[in-house]
Amino acid sequence: MFTKHDRRAARARRHRRVRKHVSGTAARPRLAVFRSLRHIGAQLVDDDTGRTLVAASTTEPALRAVLGDANACTTTGAAAIGRTISERAKAAGVDTVVFDRAGYLFHGRVKALAEAAREGGLKF
Repeated sequence: MFTKHDRRAARARRHRRVRKHVSGTAARPRLAVFRSLRHIGAQLVDDDTGRTLVAASTTEPALRAVLGDANACTTTGAAAIGRTISERAKAAGVDTVVFDRAGYLFHGRVKALAEAAREGGLKF
C-alpha cells in the first residue's frame, strides 16, 4: 500500500517531468492547477517574467460565500473555479492558455475545472 509520502513524491516527479516541456508566455500563459483535500485553485502564470496574471481559488471569501464550505471540495466547486478563471482571463485579455495539471490525474475535480474553463471561452 502506498503511503502519503510516496504519493506526494510520485506527483512531484510527474510535475517535474511535465514542466520540462510546458511553459507559459505572455501571449499564452500556463493555467496551473492546485488541488488539496478541501480546496482547488488555478492561476495563469507568465513563466518568462515569473508573474501570476490571474488567479482564482475556493479559499477566496467571495467564492466561499457563493459555494459554501460543502461544495468547495467537489466538482461543483472546481467548475465554479474554471468559470471564474476564464472570466478573469478574458478581462485580462487572455484567450489561449497551456494547461498544467501539475501531476494530478485528469479526472474528477481537475477535469471539471478544465471543462468549465473551456466552456467559459479559454482555448487549450
